[in-house]
Amino acid sequence: MSEPAAELPISDARDSLADIVSRTHYAGRITYVTRRGQRLAAIVPAELAEAIERAEDAADVSAARDALARIDAGDTPVPLADLRSERSL
Repeated sequence: MSEPAAELPISDARDSLADIVSRTHYAGRITYVTRRGQRLAAIVPAELAEAIERAEDAADVSAARDALARIDAGDTPVPLADLRSERSL
């Protein structure tokens, strides 16, 4: 079972990085690093980051397959700029 997420100012995180990393690894705690109350980054278990990367890779492969299928079906290739604007929606 993982601990609930925590927020920590960057100045405090700098002073206790080793402890934060240990809690992340052993207890599964996510720690959001903040500056002036705004979240800047998150320290997450490696397994979670790797799972996110795998999911993103799978989505990219699926999108590429879909694009190739559309081209094979006779559609005009979509310009990269259009793809980028679609992904930001």
